[in-house]
Amino acid sequence: MFARKLQGAARHHPLNDLIACTLVSAGIPVTKEPNGLSRSDGKRPDDLTLVPWKEGKPLTWDTTVVCTVADSYASGSAREARTAAKTAAHRKEAKYATLQGTHFLQPVVVESLGTVEEATSSFLAELGHRISALSGDSREIGFLFQRVSVVVQRFNSVLLWESFAADSRPKDDL
Repeated sequence: MFARKLQGAARHHPLNDLIACTLVSAGIPVTKEPNGLSRSDGKRPDDLTLVPWKEGKPLTWDTTVVCTVADSYASGSAREARTAAKTAAHRKEAKYATLQGTHFLQPVVVESLGTVEEATSSFLAELGHRISALSGDSREIGFLFQRVSVVVQRFNSVLLWESFAADSRPKDDL
């Protein structure tokens, strides 16, 4: 169980950092793991913008990368694309339901095999548009999606490598 949490964190933290850095690049200041939001159990979303995002509300988001072929998602994923991502997004929305009156909540959900949840895709596109408006480069949206893909695939390869027993890994020739 602990190893699984570490594996999830291996993809979660870089993806979360990518979103935070991208917002800062768009001129939107953020704070990491904000305290004082209205959850009685002490859980908090990953980050929060320090200025309004939409409808006069600051953006708060929580990232997750779900394994499409995990036992809990495999049958749904086999029937319909994005099922694992949709399920995870609904869980995030339920988890932070008390914040939705005062904050604009955005679950950022990507499947380990690369599928991006629909609302996440729209959010990333909007963020890419905001960066494009500053830079003047219309390719920023594509670049952002590529960076998300690289983060997920990079850590998929790390997790795959770590899944092999140390004695069965290829030895360096040096």
